[in-house]
Amino acid sequence: MAQTAAPASAATPAITPISLKAIAPWAVFFGILMLVLLYFVGAEQGATALISGEGVHEWVHDGRHLLGFPCH
Repeated sequence: MAQTAAPASAATPAITPISLKAIAPWAVFFGILMLVLLYFVGAEQGATALISGEGVHEWVHDGRHLLGFPCH
């Protein structure tokens, strides 16, 4: 069996960079999503509560302690 070398034209393809205009909407979306999640885990109780009752608090209770937020 003879080994053949790959032709020069089949070299590794060039990686095209992604423009900032393409990334910006996704970065803003995920940034807002993270802020909303941070609010619900870290501050959704007491005077700043957007949702009344203890439902949200009970859903994020363990995550709150895992991330170091006091709740008791």
